[in-house]
Amino acid sequence: MIGGLVALKIDPDILTGLGSGRRTVVITGTNGKSTTTRMTAAALSTLGEVATQADGANMDAGIVAALHAHFDAPLAALEVDELHVPHVCDAVSPAAVVLLNLSRDQLDRVGEINMIERKLRAGLAKHPETVVIANCDDVLVTSAAFDAENVVWVAAGGGWAGDSVSCPRTGEPILWDGDHWYSTGQPESGRTFERPTPDWWLDDENLYGPDGLKIPMSLALPGKANRGNAAQAVAAAVTLGAGASDAVSAAAGVDEVAGRYSTVQYGSHSVRMLLAKNPAGWQEALSMIDPTVDGLVIAVNGQVPDGEDLSWLWDVRFEHFENVTVVASGERATDLGVRLLYAGSPHTTVADPLKAIASCPPGRVEVLANYTAFRDLGRALSREVNNA
Repeated sequence: MIGGLVALKIDPDILTGLGSGRRTVVITGTNGKSTTTRMTAAALSTLGEVATQADGANMDAGIVAALHAHFDAPLAALEVDELHVPHVCDAVSPAAVVLLNLSRDQLDRVGEINMIERKLRAGLAKHPETVVIANCDDVLVTSAAFDAENVVWVAAGGGWAGDSVSCPRTGEPILWDGDHWYSTGQPESGRTFERPTPDWWLDDENLYGPDGLKIPMSLALPGKANRGNAAQAVAAAVTLGAGASDAVSAAAGVDEVAGRYSTVQYGSHSVRMLLAKNPAGWQEALSMIDPTVDGLVIAVNGQVPDGEDLSWLWDVRFEHFENVTVVASGERATDLGVRLLYAGSPHTTVADPLKAIASCPPGRVEVLANYTAFRDLGRALSREVNNA
């Protein structure tokens, strides 16, 4: 990001210059941005060179650095922090915007999620020519995209509905009938606010699209959420002209994102790394834990990038680790330990994540960590492996 920071000091409008002349996809949402951006870049690469961030630096400096590093690329897939989407769209005039999901995140930095939805809605209204690739299973995302002129609806799934119990447009309750949801209130526009009919959808084996399209889709990455991410990445690439089968093949080949989902051999332990940053992300990541592993290390820090308020720990279900050795770790290991105690989850507490891994029985260990804990442990494991 250093180059981007310096460039913005010299020329505050450099993002507009770097973004012009490209066909750009902006990807945003509370969870899955980095993964979906990597998949979108892979799918778009079937059309030509793609400018994108390799490491998830999703604010202005990181975006400037990525665009400058691929100065001549005719295409771009840009991960953008939710708060930055409106002015980034003003600068780069994207061909498409991918809206993944919206749920509570770092209240001390981001604020209330309904405020984010309103900002995204207002930002999209300024770009009627942009195609919005929106997850119709997410109530808040649907609200943000509902008034857009060009929307491609994707049934990408919505495992977390705790922040969408009321209609973001009327305040009245949202009711669910199977996969379908609807608002019990009537918006001022007169349109019924309900789950739109998807243009793309998926099951455990296939991706389905317009005009009877059906493509087998088997991903290298685990979890239902990543299948939804892939569906939106493919829909975005197809919107820009990619062939659907080529886009699926390219997105399906993504097997690691900035160290996430990677496996590292550390002594007698095979360590798989998972990242989670908020209640919805934690719940999804917890569903990916293999119940047959020999150990599970949960590492939590409370630094500024993580959010210093860890009250969200009480929104996450930690109640299903009956047969797994669990170790609470990280700078806020004791906070996590209290939560695990109330969850009835037997555990030990070892603040140093490396020592926490070493305390597990030999074999497979899964590590679930929030942002800075994941970053710091990745660096420490790299040093240990390189010095071995």
